[in-house]
Amino acid sequence: AGINRMNIYVVRRATQGLANYIIKQGGQGKGVAIAYDSRHMSPEFAMEAAMTLAANGIKAYKFESLRPTPELSFAVRELGCVSGIVITASHNPREYNGYKVYWEDGAQITPPHDKNILAEVAKVTSFTQVKTMTKEDAVKAGLFVTIGKEIDDRYMEELKKQSIHPEIIKEMAKDIKIVYTPLHGTGNLPVRRVLKELGFENVFVVPEQELPDGDFPTVSYPNPEAEEAFELGLKLAKEIDADIVLATDPDADRLGVRVKDKDGVYHDLTGNMSGCLLADYEIGQRKELKGLPEDGYLIKTIVTSNMADAIAEHYNVGLIECLTGFKYIGQQILGFETKGKGEYLFGFEESYGCLIGTHARDKDAIVATMALCEAAAYYRTKGMTLWDAMIEMYEKYGYYKDEVKSIGLKGIEGLAKIQEIMEYFRAHTPSDFAGHKVLAVRDYKADTVKDLATGEVKPTGLPSSNVLYYELEDNAWLCVRPSGTEPKIKFYYGVKGTSLEDAAAKSEKVGESVMAIVNGLL
Repeated sequence: AGINRMNIYVVRRATQGLANYIIKQGGQGKGVAIAYDSRHMSPEFAMEAAMTLAANGIKAYKFESLRPTPELSFAVRELGCVSGIVITASHNPREYNGYKVYWEDGAQITPPHDKNILAEVAKVTSFTQVKTMTKEDAVKAGLFVTIGKEIDDRYMEELKKQSIHPEIIKEMAKDIKIVYTPLHGTGNLPVRRVLKELGFENVFVVPEQELPDGDFPTVSYPNPEAEEAFELGLKLAKEIDADIVLATDPDADRLGVRVKDKDGVYHDLTGNMSGCLLADYEIGQRKELKGLPEDGYLIKTIVTSNMADAIAEHYNVGLIECLTGFKYIGQQILGFETKGKGEYLFGFEESYGCLIGTHARDKDAIVATMALCEAAAYYRTKGMTLWDAMIEMYEKYGYYKDEVKSIGLKGIEGLAKIQEIMEYFRAHTPSDFAGHKVLAVRDYKADTVKDLATGEVKPTGLPSSNVLYYELEDNAWLCVRPSGTEPKIKFYYGVKGTSLEDAAAKSEKVGESVMAIVNGLL
C-alpha cells in the first residue's frame, strides 16, 4: 500500500498520466504494447495498465505471458505503437517491481517525453481521475488485443539475421557445450529457441533456475553481475565440461558470462569484457566479409571501458559516448535514421548490456547470447577458446581493467547522503587518484569540461545529468554518479596496464584511494 510503492492504484495512475500524454500528442490511434516478467504481480499490473489505456480509448497489445524486455522494444516498432510498457524490476532483488515506458522508436523514454509524461502523471492528483474498464468491455470495443506467437516468430527471424557465420555454427554444433540459466526469468524459451534454430546441439539449462519464479529461490539477487548467480551454472558446467556458461537477468536484457580456458579454468567476463569481445568480433567479421561503412559507429556510455575507444580506432570507425542508460544509445540509432547519416555497428554499456542489430532499441541478452555462442564456435575453428580471444585482444589493444564500487544508502537519509557525497566531489577536485594525476573534470550537471592544466572550460555536449567524470593520466579515468534504479552511489573507474597483473594492481589502488575519500564522508 501507499503511493510510493508498486500497487494497482499507482500503476493505474501512472498509466492515466501516460494516456493523457499520448492523447495530447495525437497518438491514441496507434496503440501501446505491454510486456511483463516473472515477478510477483507483474501479470496483474500489466492487465491494469491495459485496462486504463483501453478506458482512455487507446488500444492495448498485451503479451499472453511473460516476455523479455528487448522483445517488447521490438514489438513497439513492429506493431507501429506510439508507446510501450514493461512491468519489470530487471535484475533488482525480489521485493522490487517496476514500470518502464518506451516511446515509438522502441527505446525507453528520453527528454522531452520523460519529463512531460511525469508532469502528466503528477497532474493526476486523485484516483477519481483514473479511468479503467473490464477486460470483457475492452475486448468488445476492440481496445484489447492479446499478442504472442506471431511477434515471437518475427522477433526470432530478426535475431537470426544477425548471425554472421551460420555455416560455422553448423560445423561446430556438436563441439560447443553451452550451460545457460534464465535465473527464474523470461529468457528460458527465447534463448533455447534461437540457439536451437541456429543449430547448436549441446545447450544445457540449469534445472533449478529454469522455471519462472518471482521469489528467485536460488539467489538473493537475480543479477548476472553477482557471483552467486553462477554457482549452479558453474557446478553443471564442471560436470559436463561446458565451454561457456551464460546467465540472463529476469527480463533478459543483461547477460553474464563465464568462459573456460584450455586448462579447464572458468573465467568471469565483466560486462566491459564481454561487450568488447563482441564489439571486436561483430565489427571485425563484418569488415572481413563485406567491409565497413564510411560512417559506421561504435556507441558506448561514459562509464564503459576505454578499450571500446581502442577498438573503434583500430577499425577506423566512429565512436560516440552517451550518458549512462541504454536509452541514450537508442536515441543515437534514431538520430542516424532521422538524419539519414551514420550507421549503427554495435552498442554496449558496462552493466552487462549490448545490442547487435537495430531490431530492438534496448539492450538484448537474447541476441548477445546467440552472438557469444557463435563467437565461441568461430574461435574454436581457429583452435582458440573465448578466453584466448580475450587475451589476444588485451595483447592487441592494451590491458584495460574496469571496475565499479557501489555503496547502498537506503531511505530519505540515504538519498540525502548520496547528494552530500556528490556535492563534496563537485566542490573538492582531488589532484590525483592513487598517483594518476587528474587532467580534466567533466561535470554533466553543469555541462562543463574543465582542463585543469589550462583552466579552459568547454561544454560536455550531452544532456544534463548528476554525474562527475575525471580524466586521469595514463589512460585512466573515474566517474561518480547515483544509480538510476537503486538507492546507491556508484564509483566507476578504469586503468590500462602492461599485463593482467599490472592492470589489477593499478585498479585496486585507484579503488582504495576513492574509498578512502568516501569512508571519510560516511
